[in-house]
Amino acid sequence: MNKTIIAVGSTRKPKLHAVSEALRQFAHLFPDTEFELVGREVETGVSHTPSSSEELMRGARHRAEALTQIAAKENQPWRYFVGLEGGLDVIQAHPRPNGSSPVELAAATTNRRVFLEGWAYVTDGTRGHFGRSGAIELPEALAHEVLDKGIELSVAVDRFAGAIGVRDNQGAWGVLSANLIARQEAFRVALVAAFAPFYNAKMYEAAAAAAM
Repeated sequence: MNKTIIAVGSTRKPKLHAVSEALRQFAHLFPDTEFELVGREVETGVSHTPSSSEELMRGARHRAEALTQIAAKENQPWRYFVGLEGGLDVIQAHPRPNGSSPVELAAATTNRRVFLEGWAYVTDGTRGHFGRSGAIELPEALAHEVLDKGIELSVAVDRFAGAIGVRDNQGAWGVLSANLIARQEAFRVALVAAFAPFYNAKMYEAAAAAAM
């Protein structure tokens, strides 16, 4: 059986477990392959709490590409390189003047909707692909702490939840969804999507050929 090592740009358990869960779903599409994970801390190249999809994508890609550089420098036999980045996406909203609920009116005062997202970037050193989780809306009070006061999301969520170390457990996802969606699950979805062009290569290659 061939061993394939996947390098992950983090040593945090929710991220490593998310990769493991994603692999469990599509490992059967890589016959005679045994997967092994290696976690390494790398610089993200973005702010502590990204505030746009573009910044989240840049952070995920930066993590993965930092791993390719480490592999080249240390002569590591890593096959795939994974970057995971969680943060916010801010969308400018158009307030509803009539019949708005109190929550909608509160959001309208800042003319924005703020969503928590998870992004993944997977590369084999030659080509790379992105994947995204779903999104969950932040209450304006929490968004204000992060975006207007500059407090790191993990710190703000700890205060919001009245707990310590939420990021390494259920994450902001768990707090906001009453633990129906954990941080690990959000990253798993993003990873399954980002890995799709590798485990479903025939479909992607056929689509590319048809477009030529």
